[in-house]
Amino acid sequence: MASSSSSAAAQPKILEVIVEAGKKAFDPSIDAAVRQSGVREYNRLIESTEVWKLLPALNTLIKPNILPPWLRDPLLQTLTLIPLRPGGVRGTMEFVFSVHPSNVGRAPEADSGPQKQGASITHEGVAVATRLLSSVPASMTPQAWFDSISGQLFELIDGAAGPDLAKTASQVVGYGILGGKQYGAPGSPGWNAFVQPLVQDLNPTLRSPSNSGPAIIKKEDDEVVDLSRDRVLVASQSLKTSLQRLKTLVISNSSPGLCRRLLRLVLVQIWVLASWPNSLPTTEQDFVKPARTLLQAYLRLFGNAESVRPFVRNLICKGAADGTEKPWEYRLKGKGDIEVVEPRGFEYTTGIELNWNELEDKATKLVEFVTISCSAAEVSSIFLQLLKRWIETAGKQDADIKIDLCPENETSDSPLQNLFEVTVLQKLMDKAPEKLVSRFDQLLELVCQVLTADARSRLADDLLAVVLSLLNLVITAPTFQKSDIKPEELKVVESALERLSDEDRAQVSPTARNLALLLKYRDEMEQDDEPVSAPSARQIEDQRTYKLAMEYITGGEDNPAPIVSEGLNLLSGLILRDSPILDIPAVAVLLTTLLENNDDYINLRVIKVYTQLANKHPKSAVQELLDHYLDPQEKSQTDVRLRFGEALLQVIQRLGETFTGDVAQQVSETLLSIAGRRGYRAKTMAKQARDEKLQKMKKKKEDDDDDMDVDDEEITEEEKARNDILAQILQGWESKRGTEDVRIRTSALSIFGAALETNIGGIGPTLVSGSVDLCINILAMEREMETAILRRAAILNVLSFVRALDAAKESGRKLGFGLTDESREDIIRTLQYVAGTDNDGLVQQHAKDVIESLENWQMASMLPTQDETNIPGLAKLAGLHVNPSGTLVDSSGKPRPRIEEVE
Repeated sequence: MASSSSSAAAQPKILEVIVEAGKKAFDPSIDAAVRQSGVREYNRLIESTEVWKLLPALNTLIKPNILPPWLRDPLLQTLTLIPLRPGGVRGTMEFVFSVHPSNVGRAPEADSGPQKQGASITHEGVAVATRLLSSVPASMTPQAWFDSISGQLFELIDGAAGPDLAKTASQVVGYGILGGKQYGAPGSPGWNAFVQPLVQDLNPTLRSPSNSGPAIIKKEDDEVVDLSRDRVLVASQSLKTSLQRLKTLVISNSSPGLCRRLLRLVLVQIWVLASWPNSLPTTEQDFVKPARTLLQAYLRLFGNAESVRPFVRNLICKGAADGTEKPWEYRLKGKGDIEVVEPRGFEYTTGIELNWNELEDKATKLVEFVTISCSAAEVSSIFLQLLKRWIETAGKQDADIKIDLCPENETSDSPLQNLFEVTVLQKLMDKAPEKLVSRFDQLLELVCQVLTADARSRLADDLLAVVLSLLNLVITAPTFQKSDIKPEELKVVESALERLSDEDRAQVSPTARNLALLLKYRDEMEQDDEPVSAPSARQIEDQRTYKLAMEYITGGEDNPAPIVSEGLNLLSGLILRDSPILDIPAVAVLLTTLLENNDDYINLRVIKVYTQLANKHPKSAVQELLDHYLDPQEKSQTDVRLRFGEALLQVIQRLGETFTGDVAQQVSETLLSIAGRRGYRAKTMAKQARDEKLQKMKKKKEDDDDDMDVDDEEITEEEKARNDILAQILQGWESKRGTEDVRIRTSALSIFGAALETNIGGIGPTLVSGSVDLCINILAMEREMETAILRRAAILNVLSFVRALDAAKESGRKLGFGLTDESREDIIRTLQYVAGTDNDGLVQQHAKDVIESLENWQMASMLPTQDETNIPGLAKLAGLHVNPSGTLVDSSGKPRPRIEEVE
């Protein structure tokens, strides 16, 4: 308390000094020369005051109706420019986190200096900080603003203030600055400040002509330049830093589009680093591992034939992509560092040096990345694309194979490029044969084209050997059925196998004979076995999607936020289609695990998926949420339980009129049991006893150390009282003697109030009556300052009850229960007492509002409803039009327009 008391005492002094300096600098009634001197003094004061002291002071002074406009406007401008000062970005972020309403209940430490291990960060606080830092002041250009704050944000991204602020700074850049076209498009101010410095370190070819001069390139140490030595373009430390920053930006933001934009220009370079051969421990940790994370993230999000093609074309690339005008390469230095150099030695050649061992190693690594990161369908698509290109190259001498994939203006690939593709093709067949038949219909079509061309004009045996190997994969697949093959394709295959079996071709004839027997054998087996129902194409596709979604979501640290977000999208699609593939209990458990351990951006997606799951399977979803919200084993923290409460609230609102029966009964009973004050939590009680003992020891030590440093005379009695009240409230929010936390009880009452307004009829009269009694007892018995938020929730719960009754009456719905006059009078009497005696002003105001609502509801209940006015009566007599209500009607009985005189 000593440090907080001293900061509270210093706060009025800072305010007074700033106001006095501001008056001397900006008061229009003062002479201009005096004002000019005052401006210099004001600027000196601002520059000499620490950021963490300046922010709360200026934030207090700029509030409306505190200062005149001529003084408030300069102070507001000073506040907007604070991020430009050293430590200003971090100070602004932590100040926003500390004062944001979402941090209510956390110990405020913003006034005691910069935080050492990150701030108490919430999703709402990050959103506010993002808007502040991405909003360009009117006095600056966007480029100047982002250039000025980029250094501080990069420092936070590097982890200088801890991993929490590193992730938050990445989200500020990713969502706030790079998230829109205005600042996030290539060439825009945000891109130039935050992306261009990173990608041009990884790929110096991207440097603009204005930035490619000697100022950017590492200066030579010697006065005489040795043209036989390679020139360093990017130092090892710069490359390492840029790669790590790029990785943090990608994995901290759940936007797949941002991932594509950031990596699109450096894909080849990321591949080179991720596949670095025989890496040392330092190389593996600083360069290979971050690059591998980025490459896997990109392939999992955008794994298709087109996205893999650059890696195949640059399979043994050493830095600059194929076709670069000025070649450069990555080179190992010292004990594992990698730097970017421009070779200019006499022995350097511009051609690609082919090393067979390196080629095999690179192809193996690429296939491993593809098979791990891509689905079976994507691997099959990549394989088919490579196979078509290889067949096109191998069969160019024969006009019967017509597979034209290249645009007219595209030049043909070099023999080395063809060699790369064949090597990757072979590795795919060796390493992942089971994934290649995922699209066996397209594969079989391609096989038939080759066999037909060979029947007309003999092709090379090595080509046919590969095609027969693929046909063997198709026939021996566990899910293969002969009936799946089109009749015309089956005829082509059988005739080709018979023809090849009779020919004298040592490389293909034995294989053809074996395949012909195997195809016939499989056919006879199908006739002997009982027919089994094969899964439909939709079921197979759903199974693949479900498996891929589980891989994306359960990958742990290997899967960054964009991958998890994509997995949730896939899972959401299966839930909306009501796919029978889903294991509902497993999905519910998986979502709760994500809700416990992930960041707020992923949690929002999880809650959305939960509402979709509850719409299809309410019992399973609601039961899982209730178990974690109640937390009978006392394993979860308060923040985690409140998160489950938010999910439960949205599920109830999504269910709407279907919130009834056993689900409504179970939810309501659980909420009321939590809101009651009798919950006993033994583990919590033991932990509180330990914490209280440690707190007393710590406070005694602080009092002994700081007794002489605190000047009690500087703190007014009013400030002392306010500080004591705040400390009592914050301490009282936590459960006492092992009872339930006040914040959780408040949350439960608020959720129950929302449930009443959603479907009061589904809850039933017993639980509704019990909730009203509970609220009245809370208002009467729990009158401490720390339970004010609970009393507010209790009053609003009564208001929700009245609103639900009124909505039912307006819609003509018969509930079978209501509010009797005696009960209404008891409630009003209790609320009147609360409105006059409670120690919380907001509770008093809520009580007055609910009293007024009850009185208005009483008046409205005296009026008949629309249905009650339509009582049976005299309607028609023979030969007469009779209308007892007096309403003019036409011949069909419908009311006619009428004119009334109005004063």
